Amino acid sequence: MSHFTHMKTRFQNLFYLEKALNRLNIAHKKEENADLNSYNINLVIPQSNGYNIEFVWHEDEYELVVDMSFWEQPYPVESFIDKISQQYAGEVIIGESQKIGFQPIKYQQNVDGSNTLILERWNNEKIVETV
Repeated sequence: MSHFTHMKTRFQNLFYLEKALNRLNIAHKKEENADLNSYNINLVIPQSNGYNIEFVWHEDEYELVVDMSFWEQPYPVESFIDKISQQYAGEVIIGESQKIGFQPIKYQQNVDGSNTLILERWNNEKIVETV
């Protein structure tokens, strides 16, 4: 008997969630979900056993929906979410910083599992000297 587990996340932006999955080389596809009141896009991570992992839009964030009896990932679900969360945070920082003029110059995964992100922004204001 299968039991679906629904885990709340803090993932609110589909674009950044997809970028995080891409950075982690996690294959996924979009699935359109239209109900009576809204139109949402969910993300599906296929598994070879046919029991897919889904990020389903629920109110204001994505929930991870999975049947834990059929989990096929190389690490536990908590580690899976942690890895995605770390990449998602990096993508949000880069994307939102670019909106205010910063550019990423270094994004590195460290041996300890942390990431190093360096951003820069040049000030193009003309300096006027008065004598």
